[in-house]
Amino acid sequence: MNQYATAKLAYAEASVMTASPERLVVLLYDGAIRFLQQAAAALREGRYKQSRDRLHRAQAVIDELNRSLDLRQGEVAYGLRSIYGFCTRHLIESTAQSDPEGYEEVAELLSGLRESWVEIELTAEREPV
Repeated sequence: MNQYATAKLAYAEASVMTASPERLVVLLYDGAIRFLQQAAAALREGRYKQSRDRLHRAQAVIDELNRSLDLRQGEVAYGLRSIYGFCTRHLIESTAQSDPEGYEEVAELLSGLRESWVEIELTAEREPV
């Protein structure tokens, strides 16, 4: 690994280790959205192995978001669990039909959730500790 790649990796690790919980959720959404977009593009180009790999990565992120929910927080947590379940089912159906648009639909849904978490993050930053 060259010096630039090593420095970039170190910066990324430091960013994650010092991030607020809200920021970590935004970063997870960023990853899932990016992986879904890559999966859709690869599928369109006939790069099935890469598409499958990116889809598995996106699904792992969605699974992590789902596992991290604290259902004691009530209605919002249950709503998110339902959305994540829908995302998983839709990705399975899209894969069975070789439909890259299905991947993009899930990415769009997650993008909307991401924007909500950005707002939550900004609100948390403004509140005194």
